[in-house]
This record gives sequence, structure tokens and C-alpha cells, in this order.
Amino acid sequence: MTELRPLGSSDLLVSPLCLGGNVFGWTADKTQSFAVLDAYVAAGGNFIDTADAYMNYFPEQGNEPGQSESIIGDWLASRRNRDDVVVATKVGDHPKFMGLAPANIKAAAEESLRRLRTDHIDLYYTHFDRDESIPVDEIITALDDLVKAGKVRAIATSNISPERLSASLAFSDREGLARYVALQPQYNLVSRDTYEGARREVVQREGLACVPYFALASGFLTGKYRPGKSIENVRNLPGLAGGYADTERGVKVLDAVEQIATARGVEMATVALAWLAQQPTVTALIASARTVEQLPALFAAQGLHLSDTELQTLTTASS
Repeated sequence: MTELRPLGSSDLLVSPLCLGGNVFGWTADKTQSFAVLDAYVAAGGNFIDTADAYMNYFPEQGNEPGQSESIIGDWLASRRNRDDVVVATKVGDHPKFMGLAPANIKAAAEESLRRLRTDHIDLYYTHFDRDESIPVDEIITALDDLVKAGKVRAIATSNISPERLSASLAFSDREGLARYVALQPQYNLVSRDTYEGARREVVQREGLACVPYFALASGFLTGKYRPGKSIENVRNLPGLAGGYADTERGVKVLDAVEQIATARGVEMATVALAWLAQQPTVTALIASARTVEQLPALFAAQGLHLSDTELQTLTTASS
């Protein structure tokens, strides 16, 4: 991965494959995580995504919020490569800093900086915009304060309505404050309406970068989750990867992906990511790897250009 792309209107240059840090401290321990991070940068990658809430979602397994950031921070310190890596993290879903009130944003940023062992965050996302009673001007002003203080280089947003996204951008423009440069939506072959439509229209109109998460639908699009097939994996849960296997569309998508993958001689994950990479507005896509052995299929997507016929086959199957 030698190609770096500008991220929206920011001065950040990023790899087309962003390494998701959601598995660090969850299904990948510290040693595994370090190995994956090393292999990713060795292949030319420079864009790492995490959140202050990772991994708080399965506390029964001993997970705590901030684990992913801490592992990445330890890795950055041990490799002494902070200036070579674009680090993105998020605010708004940590149990101690829930929501996007200005005080939460600023306090959470300090904690993220501490765990990441750095003096600045390259890309700071608002994670969830759940409480729409908080005015967007308060959120943007708090983020702008962090930019002015040199603690954040650029700001972005994730789970937000098109209306609130548009209002946020308008406020930034009107007041001359920091402006969102990217949107991170859930977007993949089995989850298209979470982005296509009004959100994509805003991104196109406003010149934002799209950086989709769940690019492989939590592993479903790798082909390992099938109807009636039991896999001992924490991700094979209703609502995560296993949930798609029981839908008619999920089966159709997997059949189409497998057909193209077989014809091309590549992994199913490679085809699914290649489709996403060729969609309008997508600058980089996020995929995670629990082991080094899972990385080659992700890297290969950057060199796989699907034909118009192949794109249409996948688009039709996922409709």
C-alpha cells in the first residue's frame, strides 16, 4: 500500500485500508495486536482507527473501555513511529464520558491522549450523536477548542443523522470553526441503506471523505458464517456477523461474492472490500485483523479492480 490519499479537506494523507483497532484487547491480545500493527505498517499502511470505548462491549470477558487505545499507545511508544502513523479515535461512548456534552468531549480527549501516549490525536470522531438535545454548535465549539489547543489535528463524525451532519457543517462554515472532514458510517454489501441516500448526498455535496466501518460486516463477508453453521467465535452472535447468515439477502450476497472470488482466485474478503473501495465517496475503508494471517486478503483488495459486470452482480445481489 504505497498510495496515500488526502482525507477530505484536511492535510492528512491516509492509506486506502484503515486498520481497525476494535479487536485489540478483545479477540487479539497485546502480543497479537503488536504483530498485526507491525505487519500493517510494514506493508505501507499508516491509518489506524480506534475509540475510547473499545472494548467495553463484552465486560463479562474482562474487557474494559480504553484497552484498544492503551495497546496502540504502547505500540507507538515501543516502535517510536508516532509521526509516521495517522491515529483516529472517537468520543461519546465511554461509560465515564457518555455523550457529546462539551465537558465530556474535552475530558475524554485528555484520557485518550494519555492512553495513546501522545500529545495529539490526528483525527477525532464523535462516535454516537444519540442526544440531539445537545446543540451542534456546542459540540463543534468544543471540538474546535481542541484543534486550537493543538490536541486534535482534524475532526470527523460517525453515527449521525444527515440533518445533524448538515447543521454541523453549516455552523462551522458560518462561524469559521473546525469542520468535519470525514464521515464514518456503517457500510458494506449487506448494510447499504446505512449510508447510501441522504448521508452520501451530504458527503458528496460537502466534500467529505467516507471511511466506512464494518466493511466486512463483522466478518460475515469473509464467508465463514453460513446458515446452520456453528462457529465458536464471539462475533457469531445475533446482530453481529452471524445475524446476516439467516437472511435471504445475506445468502445471495455470499453466493455472488464467492462466485467472483473463485473466478478471480482471491479470498471472499478481498472481493467484498474491493466492491466497497470502488463506491462513490469512499476514501478509505476500515477492516480489522485478529492475526497477521488475516491481513493479506485485506491488502489484496487495493489491487483488485472489479469490472462493471462484477460490480453490478454484487450490487444486484445486495439490493
